[in-house]
Amino acid sequence: MGGDRILPSVRLSPPACRRSGAPPDVLTTLAHPWRHEALIRILAWREISGRYRGSLLGSLWPLLTPLLMLGVYTLVFGVIAPTRWPGAQEQGIGMFALRLLAGMVVHGLLAEVLSRAPTLVTSQPNYVTKVVFPLEALGWVSLLTALFHTAMALLVLIVLNGVLGTGLSWSLLALPAILLPYALLLLGLAWLIAALGVYLRDLAQLVGPLVMMTMFLGPVFYPRQAMPVAAQPWLAVNPITIPVEQARRALFEAQWPQWDVLAQYSLVAMAVYLFGLWAFSKLKKGFADVL
Repeated sequence: MGGDRILPSVRLSPPACRRSGAPPDVLTTLAHPWRHEALIRILAWREISGRYRGSLLGSLWPLLTPLLMLGVYTLVFGVIAPTRWPGAQEQGIGMFALRLLAGMVVHGLLAEVLSRAPTLVTSQPNYVTKVVFPLEALGWVSLLTALFHTAMALLVLIVLNGVLGTGLSWSLLALPAILLPYALLLLGLAWLIAALGVYLRDLAQLVGPLVMMTMFLGPVFYPRQAMPVAAQPWLAVNPITIPVEQARRALFEAQWPQWDVLAQYSLVAMAVYLFGLWAFSKLKKGFADVL
């Protein structure tokens, strides 16, 4: 990867952490996104550009994919098998498809990050055994790559909604605030799954079905109100529920997010982020022996 030119700049320097009296590895990993920002940016861009290298349409695919998804959802859920969504008939098939696409875009971020997580470390054994490398950066690279595709899909969705749907509103400015805690939560889960995946290879087989469960047990194909009243509180346990609902609120209802709900979600997301980072920093000490 041209690592001889990059890796010397990312060697860890823990003395400052020792002076603070805190565990060196924990403070180092907390600081690594800023200390290794250039490395993370280079690897993320290489991942994005490499995915479409050699394809006929190249960089147009991140924009075309959500359009293809929208067409499929409109056909399947609006024409072939109409679903029960409050107000769907009044708003039309197109509006229903846009709401469905919004849920799929938010879930797609989770799917891309967590599906790669079990093999995030095991697929890069040279980074573990042969070079000095900040392994936590792999989680950031995976997240940034997924965020790029999510941003492209959201851009298409916003334009289509502006032209064919409910229009544009100032509440769209809240989308970064909605996605930020969601991204941190996913990064924490990715670190945790990646670390456990080194020791438990069965996780690679388990994560796929779990990712699919989050889609069907979340408000992607139906709103929370369509579920039985007794089951509705449990829907909040799904990590995509709050981001999907708040994103739709900002996109289609021209309303700002429910800040109290988003604040509670952010606290949980930060706890998951910190726990995943702590677990990864502890478990990575044995990666070289396993790999």
